[in-house]
Amino acid sequence: MIETARLLLRDWREEDIAPFIRHTNTSAVMRWLGGVKREAEIRSVVEDRLMAWQRMRGFTFWAVERKADGALLGFCGLKIADQPGSPIEGDQEIGWRLREDCWGQGYAKEGAIASLDYAFDVLGAPCVVAITFPGNRPSWGLMERLGMTRRPDLDYDDPRFPELNPTIIYRIAKEEWRR
Repeated sequence: MIETARLLLRDWREEDIAPFIRHTNTSAVMRWLGGVKREAEIRSVVEDRLMAWQRMRGFTFWAVERKADGALLGFCGLKIADQPGSPIEGDQEIGWRLREDCWGQGYAKEGAIASLDYAFDVLGAPCVVAITFPGNRPSWGLMERLGMTRRPDLDYDDPRFPELNPTIIYRIAKEEWRR
């Protein structure tokens, strides 16, 4: 578990799945993720990917819990970039997805800073990448506020999201973090 001033980034629990689906599988939250999904699809992502990564690797896109009231806000954390054939395949990737009523309050940045610290200090990652799409200004704006650099040389088309491509990449090296 990672603790910040206001958040816990922690392992997923079965009881997190229903509120995660309810609060994040909305048109606003899923706009840049291919749209609202069937409940079974989101449940599978949590159980078969996020919880599995946690067990296998010891890290994941962790559940984000607000310490003040125990509310599940979404996720933030790390995974291994796994889109086959992408120029970032195998790199540490940071990501976040928070419910809409938490946007603009600094939670994503707080969780992302803790995740980057973990990537560099615990996992010894040489660099961390983040992915988004050109129109998702709030996401790439946060990447820039974290000190990440836009890397057009690493952009690629993700076949899962043809209507949103190109997938754009931001990157930060360990020696650039917290200069």
